[in-house]
Order: sequence, then structure tokens, then C-alpha cells
Amino acid sequence: MNKSLQHSLMLPPLIGATGSWLTALGLWVMFVVIIHAYGAGMALLRLRLVPTARLIASTLLAATLTSCALMAAQAWSIQWYQHAGIYTALIALQCVVLEHTGFFHSAWRDRLRLCALFGGLLLGLSALRELIGYSGLHLATLVPGGFILLGLLIAAWQAWSRATPSH
Repeated sequence: MNKSLQHSLMLPPLIGATGSWLTALGLWVMFVVIIHAYGAGMALLRLRLVPTARLIASTLLAATLTSCALMAAQAWSIQWYQHAGIYTALIALQCVVLEHTGFFHSAWRDRLRLCALFGGLLLGLSALRELIGYSGLHLATLVPGGFILLGLLIAAWQAWSRATPSH
């Protein structure tokens, strides 16, 4: 399994959960807590399990941690819980994919960089969507606006990073 799958699972929250910065911040905090708790739990289990049992244990641990976090989020703020929706459940799938791709065997700096990059993207895109939404273009705060804005940002990044030949 290549790394493009592990990164592509981060796209749905970037598009759907960035309608407000509060939802994005909550999802990012939940992502960081679950990823680190999952990594610590699997570090204890990984050595004690045969490879065929690791997938089942990995799935159960990820689902359990995410379910506990969802129940805590629901008790903390039902409004935030409703806005975060399915995107929080994708964290469990992300944990399993990251385990399968060897993410938890990498250096702690790589793990920290991924969490920081995901948080920066979530918060940056949500702030941009809210600013555009407050300026009168309310499509930016809806999910289709997230697709459009992310597409424009990717196109701008590719155009900016492409080296122009000097004549």
C-alpha cells in the first residue's frame, strides 16, 4: 500500500469539516489524541500479536478509541458533534491505514510533522472559507465550496511551485 492512500484519506475532512474553524480545530484535536493513543496502544500490542491478528486488533483498537472520543465529543458539545459528523469516524480508518503503511514505525518527527501539517491545512482552509463566507460568498462555507476552494488552492500551488524557464 502506498503513501498516497494514507494522504488521500485526509481529503474528506479537509473539504467537509472546514466549514468553520471550531469544527476544524475540534477534529484536529481529536485526530491528534486518537492517533497518539492508537500508536501507544499498538506499540504494546504489536509485539505480542502474530501478523494475522494485528489487523483485527488494529481495527478494534481504532474503532474503540474513535467511539470513545465521539461519545466524549457528544457529551461535551452536541452542536460540534453534529457538525463533525462522519469525518470523526474516518479517523479510525486513518489509524488502520497508517498502521498498515508503517507510519508508526517512522521517527516521531515524521509523525509530528504529519499531525502539524494536517492541523495547519484544516485550520487554514477553515479560516479561508469563513473569511470568504463572511464577505458575502456563502457558497464557500458549504461542502461544494470546499471542493472548489481546495481545487483552486491546489492549482495555485502547482502554478506557483512550477519552475518558470528563464530566457
